[in-house]
Amino acid sequence: MTDVIIDVREKDEFEGDHIEHSINVPLSAFAAVAPGVLNMCKSKKVTFMCFGGARATQAAALAKGLGYNELHDYAVYPGGISQWKKDGRPTKKDLEKSGKTIIQQVQLTVGTMILSASVLAYFVNPAFIALAAMAGTGMLYAGTTGKCGLANVIANAPWNRAPVSAKA
Repeated sequence: MTDVIIDVREKDEFEGDHIEHSINVPLSAFAAVAPGVLNMCKSKKVTFMCFGGARATQAAALAKGLGYNELHDYAVYPGGISQWKKDGRPTKKDLEKSGKTIIQQVQLTVGTMILSASVLAYFVNPAFIALAAMAGTGMLYAGTTGKCGLANVIANAPWNRAPVSAKA
């Protein structure tokens, strides 16, 4: 029985740093993508991986719910890829990435917007609180629907694009 590592982090997280030969099946698309991947991995031990272990645990439960229990031996790597690296195991880093995942960049942008709007509302004009409300509403929408317009804008920013020579 050969091991297969399924990394359930989002694509940008996976591309920035992952275990060589692991398969990326983002948790956000797991129900749609996992059946095909699990069918290809019959009779193999499947280890789910994420950053810290929480999403991998969710993926293992979802995989069991899909009915592939007789075909696979499931495991979750405790502590995720961060523990994997602490254990001294190698990962494949993409050194051309900005260093921050798209979600981290969104969090930094929205956090800065809310903090700035709050300071401006306090010191300049209370109407600036509308900017903070707008940022909060955007995050509620993104969390509810799984669609984040700001993430799409940031993903297409120049520092997040691969150099033309790197495209195949």
